Amino acid sequence: MTHLDYNDITVTILGSGTCVPSLRRSSCSVLVQTGGRQLLFDAGQGTIRRLLEAGITIFEISHIFFSHFHPDHTGELVPFLFSTRYSDEKKRKKPLVIAGGKGFASFYSGLKAVYGIWIELDEEILKIIEFDNAARDMRKFNNFTIETIPVQHNEESIAYRIISPAGTVIVYSGDTDFSLNLVDLAQNADLLICEASFPDSKKVKGHLTPSLAGEIASKANVKKLALTHFYPICDEYDIKKECRKNYDGQIILAEDHLRISIPACKGRKKNEILSC
Repeated sequence: MTHLDYNDITVTILGSGTCVPSLRRSSCSVLVQTGGRQLLFDAGQGTIRRLLEAGITIFEISHIFFSHFHPDHTGELVPFLFSTRYSDEKKRKKPLVIAGGKGFASFYSGLKAVYGIWIELDEEILKIIEFDNAARDMRKFNNFTIETIPVQHNEESIAYRIISPAGTVIVYSGDTDFSLNLVDLAQNADLLICEASFPDSKKVKGHLTPSLAGEIASKANVKKLALTHFYPICDEYDIKKECRKNYDGQIILAEDHLRISIPACKGRKKNEILSC
């Protein structure tokens, strides 16, 4: 794995797809590396494999943040916890924080009711956090800050604003319909990672299209926009062209393994986009 400066922030798209099985796109998951921390945003099916392919083990992940509780965003939480417990526990030397919107503690309790001790970790290792679902929320962690805001998808759905030690800002939409809250959260972000599930002509309630994602990015004055969460039908359309109707900044179409580094570092590798 490439050495990362403490103040840099690097995003790796682990899963750019949906619930639809695909060899090309795993279900939703984004790895954010900053301040010496490895942060996971959502963990759909295929996340652990994609992490390993990126050179990261589950024991290096310090925080998992869930946007909502649908299976294509949470499906690998049980395998993640089971693997942590089943493997040599000495390998996890740092605590694991798992967070989501209101109701996440109950969601986790429901999983424990099914799987029992196989997904339980010691209290000194595992910490559960719930963010506010009624208003903007901010939590300061060791070496980074998280802000959340409710968005229009499920009752528990929230979007995330991640602030690095150097003040770089990345926003992750999770699943959402058009949301002025997301416009507010994403103001002047260096990068907005935004769902664009369906082409403009195939709009589905609770999800964005490329032009709507572009409108949000434009209203928020974000520097770069990465579109993700593509259903297979998106392959039949010019997604970037549709987004360009409303956004004239840099547009990135997510693929599994895509890396986005901010600020720019020396050199460029395949599937890596460097920003400054």
